[in-house]
Amino acid sequence: MSRINLDDFLDDGPDRILVLDTETTGLVGGPEYPGDTKHDLVVDIGICEVCFSAGTVKDVYSSVVGYDVDAWTEEMQHSWIFENTDLTLEKVACAMPFDEVRRQVERVVRGRWLTTYNVRYDLDKFLYREPWFFKGLFTECRDIMFSAADVCKLPLPDPRLETEFEKYRYPKLDYAYKKILGGEDPAGIEGTQDHRALSDAKVASHLMLRMYRDGLYDPMDLRGRHS
Repeated sequence: MSRINLDDFLDDGPDRILVLDTETTGLVGGPEYPGDTKHDLVVDIGICEVCFSAGTVKDVYSSVVGYDVDAWTEEMQHSWIFENTDLTLEKVACAMPFDEVRRQVERVVRGRWLTTYNVRYDLDKFLYREPWFFKGLFTECRDIMFSAADVCKLPLPDPRLETEFEKYRYPKLDYAYKKILGGEDPAGIEGTQDHRALSDAKVASHLMLRMYRDGLYDPMDLRGRHS
């Protein structure tokens, strides 16, 4: 029988949570079924660990994901990520191969509490699909973006889109970070989100930590997750 570490819990909730971010070749997501040829790939992955009791954010993992980019479509080779960040096709071609990155990430996240800023994207569209297959590997916590939406209260483009759990438009990460932290910059981005995985995971981590301290983030609140 495994032993429970009581230090990992505060008020019946996790004290340490992994915050993961991915950068991808597009918005379609991974393959939805065997042989699905219209899909995107994760090309950059970063993970931080937030400790609520200590009030800390720690870098845990970061890697570009290696692929044979010569086999990609022209659309993938000219993805937004390569046109708007310092990530290049050359870095992807020379990076650690996907299989090894997957093995390393699995070791990091297995059995942990984990969330992202937009779980429907990072998890549902990519890490829960082929070729990652991470469903059930860790325990999900509340999507940081859900709580940020409740704090920022940006109006929906159409009031008819409102549901029981989605009353506001989801804010972009950099907007929520600036607004909720009131101009403070513990992630050190100096006003500009660079859209690299570890940096964005760090921004999301500090955002989550601040909302938790202010009583605005409950990691165990999964309302609206599958609505």
